[in-house]
Amino acid sequence: MHGNSKTRSVRRLPAMGATVALAAGTLVTLGAPAAHAAAGATLPLTSVEAESATTNGTRIGPDHTQGTLASEASGRQAVRLNTGQRVEFTVPRAANAVNVSYSVPDGQSGTLNVYVNGTKLTKTLAVTSKYSYIDTNWIAGAKTHHFYDNTRLLLGRDLQPGDKVAVEAANVQVTVDVADFEQVPAAAGQPAGSVSVTSKGADPSGQGDSTQAFRDAIAAARGGVVWIPPGDYRLTSSLNGVQNVTLQGAGSWYSVVHTSRFIDQSNSSGGVHIKDFAVIGEVTERVDSSPDNFVNGSLGPDSSVSGMWLQHLKVGLWLTGDNDNLVVENNRILDTTADGLNLNGTAKGVKVRNNFLRNQGDDSLAMWSLYGPDTNSSFENNTISQPNLANGIAIYGGTDITVRNNLISDTNALGSGIAISNQKFLDPFFPLAGTITVDGNTLVRAGAMNPNWNHPMGALRVDSYDSAVNATVDITNTTITDSPYSAFEFVSGGGHGYPVKGVTVNGATVRNTGTVVVQAEAQGAATFRGVTATGVGAAGVYNCPYPSGSGAFTLTDGGGNTGWNTTWSDCSAWPQPGQGNPDPDPNRNLAGGRPATATGSQDVYTPGKAVDGDANTYWESANNAFPQSWTVDLGSSEPVRRLVLKLPPSPAWGARTQTITVQGSTDGSAYSTVSGSQGYRFDPATGNTATVSLPSGTSLRWLRLTVSANTGWPAGQFSEVEVYRTS
Repeated sequence: MHGNSKTRSVRRLPAMGATVALAAGTLVTLGAPAAHAAAGATLPLTSVEAESATTNGTRIGPDHTQGTLASEASGRQAVRLNTGQRVEFTVPRAANAVNVSYSVPDGQSGTLNVYVNGTKLTKTLAVTSKYSYIDTNWIAGAKTHHFYDNTRLLLGRDLQPGDKVAVEAANVQVTVDVADFEQVPAAAGQPAGSVSVTSKGADPSGQGDSTQAFRDAIAAARGGVVWIPPGDYRLTSSLNGVQNVTLQGAGSWYSVVHTSRFIDQSNSSGGVHIKDFAVIGEVTERVDSSPDNFVNGSLGPDSSVSGMWLQHLKVGLWLTGDNDNLVVENNRILDTTADGLNLNGTAKGVKVRNNFLRNQGDDSLAMWSLYGPDTNSSFENNTISQPNLANGIAIYGGTDITVRNNLISDTNALGSGIAISNQKFLDPFFPLAGTITVDGNTLVRAGAMNPNWNHPMGALRVDSYDSAVNATVDITNTTITDSPYSAFEFVSGGGHGYPVKGVTVNGATVRNTGTVVVQAEAQGAATFRGVTATGVGAAGVYNCPYPSGSGAFTLTDGGGNTGWNTTWSDCSAWPQPGQGNPDPDPNRNLAGGRPATATGSQDVYTPGKAVDGDANTYWESANNAFPQSWTVDLGSSEPVRRLVLKLPPSPAWGARTQTITVQGSTDGSAYSTVSGSQGYRFDPATGNTATVSLPSGTSLRWLRLTVSANTGWPAGQFSEVEVYRTS
């Protein structure tokens, strides 16, 4: 899910792409990437990265640049095979099946030859660009994306750990990303008393239209089981009126339904249980007005979806209406052009757990509290890889939501690993409320450059996009590894400056973050306890509010934090991955864009106007109420020697004298006088500017200017307050 966002002028991230060309005909073993453990689903498969296998192809990546093949790959690396080249995997577990994630050039199709221990199989893997290269021009910041697809094969033999499986480009260039090895059990038998779809005329060859046979079987089995035997079944229209029934297949490798719209219904009395077959669609473009989903609407209360293989759809499950106590577990959702699953409001007690999702064209898992809040629902123990245009997990509003023990890797554009957000998209929207629990999650290479914002999104983001975050947000036991940018981000993504409050980060391990550990751009506060960081690329904290002067973000040290006690020194530029904290620029305005407050403001003339870089906007205090104070937080204690105070340069602003006292503080509570009460002349003939020289040795973090008189207007007024280290 997406929305237009703020824009800033910043330095761009350089491309980090690299290729390693391997000599033709030579097999070279490439080093395996570091392993990541802990959270995620318990899966029947083991994945092996192509870049860690043996190949005579060309390794591409690593790269985080939106719109490149490597940036969408698992591990941000893959292997490109020209015709006749191969990549050979060592089988990591007992297996009789393989699934390969791959990409071919746009408009092309072909095959991969398959070899087992050097012997070529008669079976091949079909590869095509048909379901790839998606364009969504209506989404700001999107580029052509969704380069990869998945293709699977039952090998017809049992393999043991250490056996070799190679795939070879037969007749088209293929970029191979990752191979999943799995021991698929034998096909299940028909349950006693069930109604088989073939008994109602379904065609298991896939040639005939089986839609009516499925409908008739559902009607006949009401309260019982509809059996989908091994075979391929083609449906030409969606099912509806599905309630109080179980739809069961022989296993997702055996019973396959070919349709882009399986169930489409706005309501159901519930008791629907769908399990153990595949639904594979024909969605080649994303059309948001079309219900090209496995489930569109409601399954009704106390329903379940388990053991499914869902592929080539727009969305796996787009859930509206009554889905109370729904359980979605042990499924694979691959290659959707939009979300994997979206709880689209009013969900209560829904559990989404132990699922594997790869290559989504939007949020892999989302809750969007539209028309009613999603309540007491959870995403737990899911493994998510390669969402290529949004977040791994997104919580848009809702009450008492849990996100626990998920493993999320390789987010690409416009998204974080996890987003906790009040972005509403439409009304009526129900913002975050109650307690939002984010516990035990592992984020690997998560976070991305947002081209709409012209700056990065963190691995875990809390976003007051359209309204303040006032819920209790508990983020605990988090592991963030190899984020290309920041680990934690606090932002008001709509550019409104709404606060983020009530956040606690308790227990986190951050390794090799590209820029900073905390990227704070909103007003508000968070408490950090037991957050340890190693391999920090630039600085511990970036604390620069947007819009500039909109208010401070307070980081409270709850103890046990190590490895990130530095602050990025220059709010005029974004830190680049790995660049380190730059030396202080003695000529930089320390107050530019920093959080500003005041004892009072008149109408729209708020404190932030005095640090926004525009001399034509200004702060004006409450009128006829001297003295009035204006305060700016510089972010860290700085040696300060000179202030430049400005009013709008227009001649309409007549000459005046303001009586000003300058105070400073290092802790934000105890202030001392740096320069006593004195009159400063502002005259448009000389630029309406006054300079205040401060004593040598002055060091402060908070600067306070108290105005006790103004000969031109009964209020304190500044259009810009500039603070410099040099005299």
